[in-house]
Amino acid sequence: MAALLEYESQIFLELFHRDGLAVCARGLGIDRLLLRFLRLYCEPASLVLVLNTSPAEEEYFIDQLRSDGVVHLPRRVTNEIANNTRYEFYTQGGVIFATSRILVVDFLTDRIPANLITGILVYKAHRIIESCQEAFILRLYRQKNKQGFIKAFTDNAVAFNTGFCHVERVMKNLFVGKLYLWPRFHIAVHSFLEKHKPEVVEIHVAMTPAMLAIQTAILDILNACLRELKRYNPALEVEDLSLENAIAKPFDKTIRHYLDPLWHQLGAKTKSLVQDLKILRTLLLYLTQYDCVTFLNLLESLKASEKAFGENSGWLFLDSSTSMFVNARARVYRTADEKLNQKGKHSEKRDVKKENELKRELVLESNPKWEALREVLKEIENENKNSDNLGGPGQVLICASDDRACAQLREYIIAGAEAFLTRLYNKTFGKEEKAGEVWIKDRKAIKSKGNAKPDTGPQAKKAKLTASSKQNKHKKQQDRTIIEMIGKTEEEKREEVEVEDNQELSTSQEANTEETTPEDFDVNLPSDCYYGIFKDPLTIIHPLQGCGDPYALTRVLHEVEPRYVVLYDAELTFVRQLEIYKASRPGKPLRVYFLIYGGSTEEQRYLTALRKEKEAFEKLIREKASMVVPEEREGRDETNIDLLRDARPASVSADTRKAGGQEQKGVQQTIIVDMREFRSELPSLIHRRGIDIEPVTLEVGDYILTPDICVERKSISDLIGSLNNGRLYAQCVSMCRYYKRPVLLIEFDPNKSFSLIPRGSLQPEISSNDVTSKLTLLTLHFPKLRILWCPSPHTTAELFEELKQNHPQPDAETAMAVTADSEILPESDKYNPGPQDFLLKMPGVNAKNCRALMTHVKSIAELVTLSKDELSKILGNAANATQLFDFIHLTYAEALAKGKSKR
Repeated sequence: MAALLEYESQIFLELFHRDGLAVCARGLGIDRLLLRFLRLYCEPASLVLVLNTSPAEEEYFIDQLRSDGVVHLPRRVTNEIANNTRYEFYTQGGVIFATSRILVVDFLTDRIPANLITGILVYKAHRIIESCQEAFILRLYRQKNKQGFIKAFTDNAVAFNTGFCHVERVMKNLFVGKLYLWPRFHIAVHSFLEKHKPEVVEIHVAMTPAMLAIQTAILDILNACLRELKRYNPALEVEDLSLENAIAKPFDKTIRHYLDPLWHQLGAKTKSLVQDLKILRTLLLYLTQYDCVTFLNLLESLKASEKAFGENSGWLFLDSSTSMFVNARARVYRTADEKLNQKGKHSEKRDVKKENELKRELVLESNPKWEALREVLKEIENENKNSDNLGGPGQVLICASDDRACAQLREYIIAGAEAFLTRLYNKTFGKEEKAGEVWIKDRKAIKSKGNAKPDTGPQAKKAKLTASSKQNKHKKQQDRTIIEMIGKTEEEKREEVEVEDNQELSTSQEANTEETTPEDFDVNLPSDCYYGIFKDPLTIIHPLQGCGDPYALTRVLHEVEPRYVVLYDAELTFVRQLEIYKASRPGKPLRVYFLIYGGSTEEQRYLTALRKEKEAFEKLIREKASMVVPEEREGRDETNIDLLRDARPASVSADTRKAGGQEQKGVQQTIIVDMREFRSELPSLIHRRGIDIEPVTLEVGDYILTPDICVERKSISDLIGSLNNGRLYAQCVSMCRYYKRPVLLIEFDPNKSFSLIPRGSLQPEISSNDVTSKLTLLTLHFPKLRILWCPSPHTTAELFEELKQNHPQPDAETAMAVTADSEILPESDKYNPGPQDFLLKMPGVNAKNCRALMTHVKSIAELVTLSKDELSKILGNAANATQLFDFIHLTYAEALAKGKSKR
């Protein structure tokens, strides 16, 4: 492990001496800091838990510590470790990674020795909100352990920008009293990194006139859409929804933040505008990241899909939209401009026009950045020839935004722009051209025969078929490009890059270029996302995002140790990472080529990200200056009110009529909770109200409140799913059979509307497939079932407390014994459910007299032997007795005769 840098040691020492929340700038090595703490506590003498890490991050930390020669490596707690050996596993000490669900259950069941825990390290601390599992774990830990430390880390300062006193609330949930802020402009960071600056060559590439025109057009349309959105929703007149923010990456989150609570009230137009904004942002991204063919393909697919769905978006009719389509096509091809015969018939005109469109002269405009990259690589090659004084040629790392961009760059470097773009054009648009040529030949053949009438025969059908297949193709393309917003799946991307040997060369330009399949070579690197170009000196391309392992690029950077890094796409985190990489290797040269389109949205996006982070830190600095931190914040004594488990407000006065106001000793309330429910925030809120939680695996129900009350909790999405697949019906059958008061709890998201059906989608006709129809059927079928509607988990916890008042506590053993096919029936162990259901179907027997009948009669065989008088005595109603007696003693022949007479 590389030694900590000067300012990193300072952060480490500050955090080591006093618990707190460290907020660093993106890319300034928060992972290196956490790694140093892990290294410190990797020994059997201490027990340290790490919260909020993903499996890929855990793998990276363990690998780094292993390469550093640490003997007692961190371990992971998974479901594979049996419950009875869990305590022993924890007592072996060291650093432990565990999922929140496992830790919550282990704290509640005392499988973890809370008093022996040295401390807890919390990664990505900006996510710790009051009701999340991690906050619940920290609260349980602080209630049982007052000595251990809590240290939290995050590199997302922008996350603290939303809401009121966000950072203060996070610190309250973390039980820490100190806030450590380390922005990039911090004097210690700035002065240290200035001393070790890498050599940076900024290349501002000029966009082509067509690209500039397209960018202007997209921005115009974006602006129009935003104006329209604010016109329909005046509440959205906020700074966040500006054009500058609309081109930044987190815009989708911002707009969701504003619109989610009102989504049910929005009209179709607003929803369509939100979708359009998403599409336009993707177009902006494609313009600077990929080639002209890929961009045109996405654009054409949009138009085709709009036609296919029959609902044209308003922006497609704007002048800017026309200009965008014209320029996008001009980048790929020119059409032969022949004068049309004015005297010709209208139908002939159309054919000539169609023919002209097919006489496309390929332009295939190369990406300006590609040329810049080629020049950079030539410069590096020349330098490497005369690099004896630097100890041989230096390795090269090229970084592009994602896998698709990397694949395109690799093919461009190896095959050249013309060959690559021609192949891509033939793959994307070639099939459509061939289909069009066939259509024109057919039309000419018909005309030469002297057929004046337009033929509606096989040719026209064929044309329709090609059109529909084209639309389907575009539709699929749109599904991939817009809805997923990522492009194609990795396999497809690889296929796209593979050069097809047997491809027909359909244009004269391509006939000249020989296609050679570039040899792929393996380099032993700790990432499988890279694309190799040259072996000597090693030159590889690696994506900045989209790898399964978030640390893939970091691993490659330290493994390859490049002398030259080419940033094809700008990404703030990696730029800072390069600064640290250079500072940790003093004396070794590093040159960074920074390619960026001058005056583009790409440049603006990068600058906005920088500005946003700077503003977030400035706001945090102001908040820190005026923050009031109570002494008991860390919860090391009993005075911290956040550790109290009592929901009663302090203002409630004692009732003096009850034995002079002395405290009443109440029974400790308990709720039995199913293990799977710990994914939700409800258990944490129940525990907060002073109710004990007993986590067990339940087959029937999710929460057992009393021996009689069983609750099945459903979120809205879960409710719709389980109503559709019939799971809820089976669950209700089990609950009604084994519990006196089965309850279905429908829990809504507090950030969304408290309504099952959005106001706009109420129809005059009620369909049997509606959620409401299915719920009505459910309540008719299960008269005992009660439905609770809760607007939020907080309300649910309060309701549970009220439902439990003056009722006995449930027993975990009994609750676990109840299974869907169990023989033990807590409510009616006398009666067999099968014959009971059969009995209720008989005429004259209902829910009221069924119990009396079962008490007096042992079996259905005995029921058949009873006389009418005996039946009327048992049922207490002569009419019911007659109905039942006649039904039992009616012969088959009589039944048939009755049926015929009725007809």
